[in-house]
Amino acid sequence: MLRVTRPGWPGNLLAVVAGALTTLALAPYDIWPLALLAVGFFYAGLRELSPRQAMGRGWCFGFGLFGAGTSWIYYSIHNFGGASMLLAGMLMLAFTAAIAWFFALPAWIWARWLRRNEAPLADALAFAALWVAQEAFRGWFLTGFPWLYSGYSQLDGPLAGLAPIGGMWLISFILALTAALIYNAMRLVRAGRKGFIAAGVLLLLGPWVAGMALKEHAWTSPAGPALSVAAIQGNIEQSMKWDPAQLNAQLALYRDMSFSSKRVDLLIWPETAVPVLKESAEGYLNMMGNFAADRKTALITGVPIRQEVRHEKRFFNGITVVGEGDGTYLKQKLVPFGEYVPLQDVLRGLIAFFDLPMSDFARGPSDQPMLQAKGYQIAPFICYEVVYPEFAASLAARSDLLLTISNDTWFGTSIGPLQHLQMAQMRALEAGRWMIRATNNGVTGLINPFGQITARIPQFERGILYGEVVPMHNLTPYLQWRSWPLIILCVLLFGWALVASRMAKTV
Repeated sequence: MLRVTRPGWPGNLLAVVAGALTTLALAPYDIWPLALLAVGFFYAGLRELSPRQAMGRGWCFGFGLFGAGTSWIYYSIHNFGGASMLLAGMLMLAFTAAIAWFFALPAWIWARWLRRNEAPLADALAFAALWVAQEAFRGWFLTGFPWLYSGYSQLDGPLAGLAPIGGMWLISFILALTAALIYNAMRLVRAGRKGFIAAGVLLLLGPWVAGMALKEHAWTSPAGPALSVAAIQGNIEQSMKWDPAQLNAQLALYRDMSFSSKRVDLLIWPETAVPVLKESAEGYLNMMGNFAADRKTALITGVPIRQEVRHEKRFFNGITVVGEGDGTYLKQKLVPFGEYVPLQDVLRGLIAFFDLPMSDFARGPSDQPMLQAKGYQIAPFICYEVVYPEFAASLAARSDLLLTISNDTWFGTSIGPLQHLQMAQMRALEAGRWMIRATNNGVTGLINPFGQITARIPQFERGILYGEVVPMHNLTPYLQWRSWPLIILCVLLFGWALVASRMAKTV
């Protein structure tokens, strides 16, 4: 343990390994105890370091985490971005080194202002608050990269029952608190203060008992009878997706698969299943709408949309409903480089990765209504949007059903699509609502209000998924209160830590 806590490269290398362990705690590996171990190593590694040394240690942890957990970015850059193996590797290395600072700066803040070695219980609480703060910050800064949050490790773990209460954020808080308390246990015992020992035991065990007790608790109830669903997985190669020569073949594929499908209430196509502007596909969509209406079906599909914004034509990644439903949704959370290019005046033209098809989308407005289908409100999420907890909660609270459509073809056989699926499962658990997930090449599935997949199509197979979903009403505590109780708690813990640390230094 001394190698972990002391300055130097042994501790830094262990921090890299600890960061990488988080990947194994998440999908598709799901070894959830490793999340505790990883956070514990991060906490222990900052105990005896100066602020500058702590910054380096935090950077090493972040480098290990993102290097292992987002390796799928390399696949996209190399296979679809036109970059050589060397260039793709260098870009991936630069990206990992940059976002590792999301851990370096909190580590510096911790060592500089918040750390309290003399108060193990208060120190553990402040660390848990800091851990959640750094996760929230990297999900917001520069549009955010809300990936690899530790709380996702508990989707099938003992703490899953806490997600409807405080969301994935509360689980992350408890994981960090537990890891810090375990590390500080002997210090608490040696202090000999029975009140603090009792409080430590309560904080250590209480959340885990509550999580297990609430794991099967239903916070929401059916708002109507079950709806039959058919979700089409076209499994179209990314190289064909935006090829004009393949347009008619793709439209015919979804048309014919829909015509051959069973009668259902909801027929779902994936993101940009119609790979042409909506205005150019009106005849096709009207034909499919008439087909759906005859069957008393609501057909929901992804389609790019062009609208005029401030006297300028802009493109949007959208969803539209035809048949027994209504509404159009424009994507709000865009994927950097995939849907827009930061600093595009500088980067466009350098390599093919900065000129990907449809990488000039605009951001949709924030006040859009829900989609309407079969008399119910459906909260839509296009691909990347489902990974934002607070954004998803804001839409889910106004809905009866959740829907996410995606095109994970960019990531091939990597772990990226399975991580993406896990986050969609967490959104369903937080909201206590059914979620329909339709993708181009998998995983297409139905997710119940407990975050469990009830039906799915394997990746890289063409097929139609059939199943049922139930519209739900009422709000989980998380949808009702969002993260405000946890935010207030974290602010109070920060204030307490700052004041106490300053007082300790003046004594």
